[in-house]
Amino acid sequence: MLSFPYPSPALRRVGALLAALAALATASLAAAAPQLTLASAPFDRAGQVIRFTPPPGLPQPTAATDGDGRRWPVQIDPDGQACLVVPWQAAGRTLVLTLESAPVADRGAAIESGTVGGGLAFTNEGKPVLSYHLDPSALPRPGIPPEYHRAGYIHPIYSPSGALISDDYPPDHIHHHGIWSPWTKTEFQGRTPDFWNMGKKTGTVERVALNRTWSGWVHGGFEARHRMVDLSAPTPVTALNETWDVVIYRVAGAAKPVHLFELTIRQTCATNDPLILPEYHYGGTAFRGRAEWLGATASQFLTAEGETDRVKAQGQRTRWIAQSGAVGAGAVAGLAMLGHPDNVRAPQPVRIHPREPYFCFTPSQLGRWTIEPGQTYVARYRFLVFDGAPDPALIEAYWQGFAQPATARVVAP
Repeated sequence: MLSFPYPSPALRRVGALLAALAALATASLAAAAPQLTLASAPFDRAGQVIRFTPPPGLPQPTAATDGDGRRWPVQIDPDGQACLVVPWQAAGRTLVLTLESAPVADRGAAIESGTVGGGLAFTNEGKPVLSYHLDPSALPRPGIPPEYHRAGYIHPIYSPSGALISDDYPPDHIHHHGIWSPWTKTEFQGRTPDFWNMGKKTGTVERVALNRTWSGWVHGGFEARHRMVDLSAPTPVTALNETWDVVIYRVAGAAKPVHLFELTIRQTCATNDPLILPEYHYGGTAFRGRAEWLGATASQFLTAEGETDRVKAQGQRTRWIAQSGAVGAGAVAGLAMLGHPDNVRAPQPVRIHPREPYFCFTPSQLGRWTIEPGQTYVARYRFLVFDGAPDPALIEAYWQGFAQPATARVVAP
């Protein structure tokens, strides 16, 4: 019997022809698949939430792959829009993503919700992210006066490693709660209710309803309704109705693990009278940091302009601010709050307390303004939660991804 250590020339030609046909078929399939083009920009962008309309008449996309083989999941929302999160797009680079519609097994949800301890809790691939407080009677300790009891805020908040970074009902300021959004100095129907300092008993914020909640492979979240109630009137009267839309995103493939979520606040007058907001140094959307961060040097601050002195940063207008601190032996974690450029008086001034671990975006620092009947006050913020010291270049890239995401264009085959 004859044997050949290598294929014969004829067999090599047949093999080469088959390989070429396979490559051609693969290229043809790729060319036949719809593509999503994300335009370049002169700056890095991170955590871009891209929504687009899938091509009609084709199977719905389940994933998107770039030219380097990186693959990201796509979620189809109830309105038929597709959503994916692109973890990174370098400055000057156009991304061309191939949309895949291959069937997938029941993969469950990466962002999942469930009720835990008086709150609506969300996890990201099994790791805790945050909870929305549902029950005003669920208190961290006994002895909290009833005027301080409330719901309708976000706490606890966790870093990707599982470190707790927020606080609730801190003894020094019982009315502080993780992430919350009351106004402080106001005028309404000739009275001056304070919805922030609840101990004054002139105003409060009540949770009205949880409109909806959802889980998903790319994002999950909830929509809730609140009201700001003037308690200084002879009979309590609602001054503002408020809606919170919160979306928690999965940033698959990020070089540094993060938790990313977005809060959109909409406020409308509940009567035919406006809510007047005189100039004041605090009030608005706020974050209260971990209990161990109490003290002038126990946590660190950083603004988009590079300011780290919390006293000098007070009142500064900035597009983002980060707070971080120790969360254990040798470990650090923090949160950055990114303000959208469409917000009222953006970039908004910040309030940073000289000793307490909290800050807030406060448009009232720039002078008197009004929420008028028939108008809607809208404020959008994105939150980036991280382990380790804050990276200003990375936070800026996440702000650019929030403020100026790429223009998406779908090209059908």
